[in-house]
Amino acid sequence: MTDSARAAVEGRWADGPAGPDAVLLGFVRALRAAGVDASTERLYAFLRAVDVLRPGVRADVHAAGRATLCGGRDDLERYERVFAAYFGPAGGSVAPPVRTAPAPRTRLALRDAPSGARAADGSEPPGRPALALASSAEVLRHRDVGGLDAAERAQLNRLLAAFAPHGQTRLSARRRPARRGAVDPRRTVRELLRRGGEPALLRRHARVRRPRRMVLLVDVSGSMAPYADALLRFAHAAARRTPTEVFTIGTRLTRVTRELAHRDPDLAMAALAAAVPDWRGGTRLGELLREFLNRWGQRGMARGAVVVLLSDGWERGDPELLGTQMRRLHALAHRVVWANPRKARPGYVPLAGGMAAALPSVDVFVEGHSLAALERLAAVVRGAAAVDPAGAAVRRGAERA
Repeated sequence: MTDSARAAVEGRWADGPAGPDAVLLGFVRALRAAGVDASTERLYAFLRAVDVLRPGVRADVHAAGRATLCGGRDDLERYERVFAAYFGPAGGSVAPPVRTAPAPRTRLALRDAPSGARAADGSEPPGRPALALASSAEVLRHRDVGGLDAAERAQLNRLLAAFAPHGQTRLSARRRPARRGAVDPRRTVRELLRRGGEPALLRRHARVRRPRRMVLLVDVSGSMAPYADALLRFAHAAARRTPTEVFTIGTRLTRVTRELAHRDPDLAMAALAAAVPDWRGGTRLGELLREFLNRWGQRGMARGAVVVLLSDGWERGDPELLGTQMRRLHALAHRVVWANPRKARPGYVPLAGGMAAALPSVDVFVEGHSLAALERLAAVVRGAAAVDPAGAAVRRGAERA
């Protein structure tokens, strides 16, 4: 792709939610979050294919996406799941463009292809009927989870079910045969012996990359009640893709990795609700983090792992205890990430005792209030730098009180 074409595509990502391209671009973001390798080149091909076909017809957009965004069989199943969650079931009617105050939340962005939609001469039907409306899924990506109604939460749950964040990888001590890499002396000598001492090609090997363990500590106290369900569904999605241990923290520390092993997210949430006794209670972050480190973390679970704390940082106990335990955790873990839903509020400053004490031991401090924020969190877990909407990198200590 040329530099001018790439710049044009990246510029279209900046369209507002009401722009006609925002629906398709938000759909590609959801595909990336589900694990589909939808590169910028594939995005550009997708947009060109939709422009050639009928942009407002569901079947044409579906076919264009399958042909341009999917790179293999594994992508097809994820594509179908995300398409159904993002655009809704087939057969939906087209919502007319309504302009009322305040700004409307429009519904379906695509319509099903009617019979005989093309004219006899093959020309396109006039107008761009539905794609000019922003999809509710794209609007929903940036909405605060704590302010969603029941219907919006159901749609958010469908999008989170299609979510498949990838974790980091690490080099293990094991090696495998490879075309490039260090010389494998044993295999090379065996090959020489097999040939009777005649010269042979050097055999090489390379270190194997394995997924790095991820540990999620999810706050289920009363102050985190509006966000706990979405964050636990994010944990369920993460556990499907990478070795993950999940704990809930409130007044008790509960290991819920086994409950989240159910493939169906609703069954997993039901099992988790029965296993966690301290929903909507208080918060004892310092004491529970000490318990986690003494029972699991110090013995190996946190060593070299990416540890993610999803909490607002409210601490009923001694903040100094939390600061001490965070320093212990930081010494063990490969990376410590803190996702705070309150961080997205205008004028937020981490002045709460627990948050202020923990931040010096946090590598990356990000938001966790919306689906878009969880997508950025997944990128941070994968190893990318955390970037806020304004484009500034969020590094350790950048927001210390």
